[in-house]
Amino acid sequence: MHIIGHGFIARYLSQAAGEHPDVVALAAGVSSTGTTAPAEFAREADLVESTLQRCLTEGKRLVFFSTASASMYGAPGCPGIEDLRPVPQSPYGEHKLALEGRISASGADHLILRLGHAIGHGQPSHQLLPALVRQVRSGHVRIYQGARRDIIDIVDVMTILDTLLRTASNEVVNVASGVAVPIEDIVTHIEQQLGVRAEREYVTADQPISGHIATAKLQRLAPDAARLLRADGYYRAVLDRYVDASVAV
Repeated sequence: MHIIGHGFIARYLSQAAGEHPDVVALAAGVSSTGTTAPAEFAREADLVESTLQRCLTEGKRLVFFSTASASMYGAPGCPGIEDLRPVPQSPYGEHKLALEGRISASGADHLILRLGHAIGHGQPSHQLLPALVRQVRSGHVRIYQGARRDIIDIVDVMTILDTLLRTASNEVVNVASGVAVPIEDIVTHIEQQLGVRAEREYVTADQPISGHIATAKLQRLAPDAARLLRADGYYRAVLDRYVDASVAV
């Protein structure tokens, strides 16, 4: 596997770099759902275009990491199903869906993963767990009313990717647990792990903050891994692995 990028996902991909020699994994895109900067979107679009040309020329398969966040699936009534075109709810979601369309239309062999909220060692400080841990430790947490998050261990993402590269081609697949956990429950578990309590401020969001993520396709293509993600208490087990490590982020 040839890996493009040096960030959170790329570092985990590097552990399996010796496998899947026909694959180019693009892990250098925009990572923050709050991004609105045209220059950032243009940089990723250019990178996708050049990588597609390489894959077409060399006969490689492209792996692209997209999003299953509310940016993609937050529209009212959205079923969160990969093969039903969603209505993105932010510039970030619009950008990712446009790149998916370019990849699908290119003729290159590809696999597009729409990720839930991946958690693991070394993730950027703006992402879900480090940001919540930082707030809890400060003694004050801002919670958007009705917010839910689908948490998945980045190690499980890598296991699923390995399986999908053997079972799927030219597909868009949601890679998530399929269980949207209330932010209040996530904060409570972080508090228990850290042994602290934080004041909670509830606010109303200006844009969608939750969305359903369907996992029927994942269950069909990677049944063993998908079954583990839906085990009772999965999200708590993931938090237990990484809360302490997120303190220093």
